[in-house]
Amino acid sequence: MSAAKVLQVPGPDDVVREVRISSPDRVMWTAESAGKAITKWDLATYVASVAEPMMRALGNRPVTLQRFPDGVKGEMFYSKNPPRGVPAWARTVICTYPSARSHPQLVVDEIATAIWAVQMGTVTFHPWPVRTENNDNPDEFRIDLDPQPGRAFADVVEAAMALREVMQGIGLTPFVKTSGNRGLHIFARIAPDYEFLEVRHGVIGVARELERRLPDLVTTAWWKEERGDKIFVDFNQASRDRTIASAYSPRPLEGAPVSMPVGWTRLGDIAPLDFTVLTVPAMVAGHGDAWAEMDDSVGDVAGALALWEEDISERGLGEMSFPPDYPKMPGEPPRVQPSKKVASHWDE
Repeated sequence: MSAAKVLQVPGPDDVVREVRISSPDRVMWTAESAGKAITKWDLATYVASVAEPMMRALGNRPVTLQRFPDGVKGEMFYSKNPPRGVPAWARTVICTYPSARSHPQLVVDEIATAIWAVQMGTVTFHPWPVRTENNDNPDEFRIDLDPQPGRAFADVVEAAMALREVMQGIGLTPFVKTSGNRGLHIFARIAPDYEFLEVRHGVIGVARELERRLPDLVTTAWWKEERGDKIFVDFNQASRDRTIASAYSPRPLEGAPVSMPVGWTRLGDIAPLDFTVLTVPAMVAGHGDAWAEMDDSVGDVAGALALWEEDISERGLGEMSFPPDYPKMPGEPPRVQPSKKVASHWDE
């Protein structure tokens, strides 16, 4: 077993943090997967190399850790409770979940905390769309464009460009990043004036408007059997305790991809696997952070909520399905896939 190494990184007030990385030669991605073997030490130094933009995405937010202690092809689990041995410089914040239970989650206030999470086997960071000062009111409006099998990345780009127009038309400033897989994530900074359910309704309003504009390309159908080969606009990523991989976060997939912010003008010229643990540090050093100005563009959810209300009043549309671990929610459709609906559990 390889000897532990220590990675030194800047902390606050000119402090130098030392983070011990045990088993630094442990292979996280094999050479067959990523072109060269990527070790735990490589992953730690990657995180250090993108510290500034990654902290803009993670900082001051509760974070769920997606952990792979033996590499990305090994066992995986999510840590909502902070792992044992949290460093003295790190902090936690109490989060309330759909079950109404509460417990602490880790907060990544500095890059040393993120590197310590890598030491604990973390590959992907999943921040909540809230700041720790107010865990009930999101400050990010998030939409996940999830292509179904058979759709090309160019189709997702087309959907994203149309979604951009919808969001700009209601006073939001959208930013885009690759998901690290086949899709795209579109974010907008919002004032934390609305709680999770209201923001989710705003996302549903935007998603339905996008579906009306591109009915042959995108869908809001929650049940997979109804989506066909369309791009699913995943509105439930706006639900409490639902998270999207952070910007600059690696993903546990072939090629060691990274969820990468890109400028809208570049979107048509990229491929998801352009952005990997091996390639992103040089890109950031050379071109900076495409999301650097997000905090300067704070929008209001009111326009999105107006779309939601219009769907209710003029089209008779209402609540949509919640994630399966949620308690039954007011106005929610029956939790049974449409092919199994019968009169006893489905409103005719």
